[in-house]
Amino acid sequence: MLAGADGKAAVALQFLIFTVCRTNEVLGARWSEIDRPRAVWKIPGERMKMDEDHSVPLTAPALAILDEMRDGSQGDLIFPAVGDEPFSDMAMLAVLDRLGYGHVTVHGFRATFATWAEECTDYPDGVREAALAHKYKNETMAAYQRGEKLEKRRALMADWAAYVTGSNVVSLRADTG
Repeated sequence: MLAGADGKAAVALQFLIFTVCRTNEVLGARWSEIDRPRAVWKIPGERMKMDEDHSVPLTAPALAILDEMRDGSQGDLIFPAVGDEPFSDMAMLAVLDRLGYGHVTVHGFRATFATWAEECTDYPDGVREAALAHKYKNETMAAYQRGEKLEKRRALMADWAAYVTGSNVVSLRADTG
């Protein structure tokens, strides 16, 4: 089961699932980007695929992960491999492989979120797309839609956290037999 898996890479994967961010965004996450009082992770544009700043609302489970990782002795990286060096992009895949899910991709969790949001919720497409840090493909729409939708995304992410921690989810655990 992922929640009981050992190691910082496993914890980073859990954080990725709760935030639906990309692998490199999570592995490069820094304490200086976390606004704990507002429960927001502010990722600077230079670390984003679209080169634009992105604010991620942090749910209770994501905040609990941050609390678990914060021990006061580390550098600025939240999920350092050794010292203050980031994990490689393969670290989370290795976690999945150890759990018996080598056929699963890390990016697949973002796809699962998108499918869940589309099929199981009434949130507008723009809220889902903003959560995934996607740009509007339609230039006219992009010109008029400039808001962050942060509070709407906060509600969406809270529902996602409830979904992935609920009884309706298959546990990611290694086969024992």
